[in-house]
Amino acid sequence: MDIKICGLKTPEIVAAVINQGASHIGFIFFPKSPRHVQPEVAATLAQAARGKAKIVAVTVDADDALLEDIVSTLKPDILQLHGHESVARVQTVKERYGVPVIKAFSVREAADLDAALAYVGVADRLLFDARAPKGSELPGGNGVSFDWTLLARLDGSIDYMLSGGLNAENVAAALAQTAPAGLDVSSGVESAPGVKDETRIAAFFEAVRKARI
Repeated sequence: MDIKICGLKTPEIVAAVINQGASHIGFIFFPKSPRHVQPEVAATLAQAARGKAKIVAVTVDADDALLEDIVSTLKPDILQLHGHESVARVQTVKERYGVPVIKAFSVREAADLDAALAYVGVADRLLFDARAPKGSELPGGNGVSFDWTLLARLDGSIDYMLSGGLNAENVAAALAQTAPAGLDVSSGVESAPGVKDETRIAAFFEAVRKARI
């Protein structure tokens, strides 16, 4: 199972998640987020992980200029679009930059999943996150979950990652109710917003391992 730790900001944490066996590491390019980094910083941090984990650049309704800067500087393996990007926009981004795209969706009710189905076959992978609570300016990383039983309505062939409020305490329950190809965690392994915690990271990986025995 793929495990993506998102919102990395320090070399120590990059090393920690690689040592735990993360398949993907995410860098967030969204100034309103406490996990935001500049492309040059992400490129430096990614050096230690390249070839060991997939480098994911996470953006929110980014324009062409920002995407060009990120792609040319970081050279990500994957672009994650976490805003309101249309099917056409996803297709354009894929064609322009020649890298796989993860399209994220905010989920609260069944209709949210139905809307995501239009992206199947366009995005390389879907990611289901919880819809942001009222007042939050962040599309993800809010530490809240959604009703995982909604995912039972999905066709088993759909490749998706599960996100939204996952942590060491609830990931076993999440896996018991869903069948994702991967997990994406950010706030659930932090001691404060934007501050990753090595102990919580280790606990998360251990909880996933136990849940899959």
